[in-house]
Amino acid sequence: MSEDLIRAYRAADRDACLALFDGNTPGFFAPSERADFVRFLERHAAEWAFQVIERDGHIVACGGFALGTDASTAHLCWGMVENGLHRQGLGRLLTQARLHAAAEMPGVAQVHLDTSQHSEGFYARLGFQTERVTVDGYGPGLDRYDMVRTVQSAMISG
Repeated sequence: MSEDLIRAYRAADRDACLALFDGNTPGFFAPSERADFVRFLERHAAEWAFQVIERDGHIVACGGFALGTDASTAHLCWGMVENGLHRQGLGRLLTQARLHAAAEMPGVAQVHLDTSQHSEGFYARLGFQTERVTVDGYGPGLDRYDMVRTVQSAMISG
């Protein structure tokens, strides 16, 4: 049986994370977002506590979070799972790891994220509530859902 290892992103993981992105495009990401993801990996992955899940030496998921400027909000970013491995618990594992890490930061009261209509239900089941929907917010046919969850609920049910 495979064991999943959650670890910090390394520069050598770049191509594997881009393959995850490509495998989830256009269903979960707009093709136009790829350049933003490349820039993020090259410039901001460390400050966003970007993590990967590794299974048998293969990266199968990635995602990060960072503390907002107000120090009371954490923001999740770029969460994705290998397309053929959806609905197997990897997304939940990665999200829970990020929620617990955010909850350990003093003063953090809320966790925010933005996602598409294709992942909104997943995050709603994890206790996130939709604050705003922007039709075509990521591109044609890919709506943006801005969602929030309190850290207290993250600790109780995450």
